[in-house]
Amino acid sequence: MVELIKPRRICLGDTVGITAPSSWVDIEQVKAASAMLENMGLQVRLGDTLSMQHGYLAGTDEARAAELNAMFANPEIKAIICARGGYGSGRIANLLDYQLIRANPKVFWGYSDITFLHAAISRYAGLVTFHGPMLIDLEKDVNPLTLQNYETLLRPSILRYTEEVSRLQTLVEGEAVGPIVGGNISLIVSTLGTPYELDTRGRLLFMEDIDEEPYRLDRMLNQLKQAGKFADAAGILICDFNNCVPQKRKVSLTLEQIFHDHIVSAGKPTLSGFKIGHCSPNIAVPIGIEARMSTYEKLLVCAESGVEA
Repeated sequence: MVELIKPRRICLGDTVGITAPSSWVDIEQVKAASAMLENMGLQVRLGDTLSMQHGYLAGTDEARAAELNAMFANPEIKAIICARGGYGSGRIANLLDYQLIRANPKVFWGYSDITFLHAAISRYAGLVTFHGPMLIDLEKDVNPLTLQNYETLLRPSILRYTEEVSRLQTLVEGEAVGPIVGGNISLIVSTLGTPYELDTRGRLLFMEDIDEEPYRLDRMLNQLKQAGKFADAAGILICDFNNCVPQKRKVSLTLEQIFHDHIVSAGKPTLSGFKIGHCSPNIAVPIGIEARMSTYEKLLVCAESGVEA
């Protein structure tokens, strides 16, 4: 792991680059959502990948990696926001220039499939990145708290998550301090055994997912448990598991039973109920920033902002 660095804050009038490191997008959706950023006083530059299709990908691996590298290198672009997730970010991890990224620290923002890139950039560039709502999440019916995430990049603030946002439930009592890491559980599992494997040692691990049946989550949680990811963590944050209900196998364990079997057994302070992930609102998390969680106070609070003021 390299020494942690934070990106520079965004200012009014700055240019934000929009790219698609994973699946292809509907360009009209992107243009409609871009208006939300423009209304905030930002300039928007759309990447070429937004108009590309290569099977289920937004262009070839080489094209998607080249665009992301170019956006980090371009001094006119002050932040990079992923248009959407889907699948494919793990395919370009070995094509990114991590020295270039570290030399040009700027906001990198996304979630879902982008989890793989958060893990890779954190490990090899040491840059704080943001697990937050993507561009297409801004197209319509945007929860005010979701939009507020972007505004904090213009006016840096410290993440403080309490039950004012959502009801939190204690699974294992306790308090813990450590850098925040995590994201989509499917992608966290996909890092195992690769050079980009997520390191949870002494960290606060958060997890979310969507449309995964309980038996599939059972398999993934069991793999993470056997890999020592829960035992290594300082604390665990269970976030939104949207539409993770039995479909193929109607007779099923509940999510609560699965969490108990694989996470509670690790004995680490554990809170569930965070509106982080494929949900509304979707609260942004600065990955790599030191934070404190407490089941007694029902809170998660960062020690500092995720950007340089």
